[in-house]
Amino acid sequence: MAKIVALLLLALFAMSILATTVLATNGKHHHSKKYGPGSLNPSQCLPQCTRRCSKTQYHKPCMFFCQKCCNKCLCVPPGFYGNKSVCPCYNNWKTKEGGPKCP
Repeated sequence: MAKIVALLLLALFAMSILATTVLATNGKHHHSKKYGPGSLNPSQCLPQCTRRCSKTQYHKPCMFFCQKCCNKCLCVPPGFYGNKSVCPCYNNWKTKEGGPKCP
């Protein structure tokens, strides 16, 4: 009886690890394919930067730097602000003063 219980617990543990791994892999694959580094072609930078900069009052500088960053990184983060961790190149490119270069 003890062997059956131990075997059942081991099987449940293995299934939970497998399910967690599959879910984590699916989440990373879907997210990185749409927004990760190198996910865009240079021709896609203008529409993505237009989306990214659409709600700022500083539209012209936002578009200038967003396109510059997109052409280098081939990535624009989702949303209008933040979410830069999705695009490490976009996130880590800094000005001479150490501030963020990409909007």
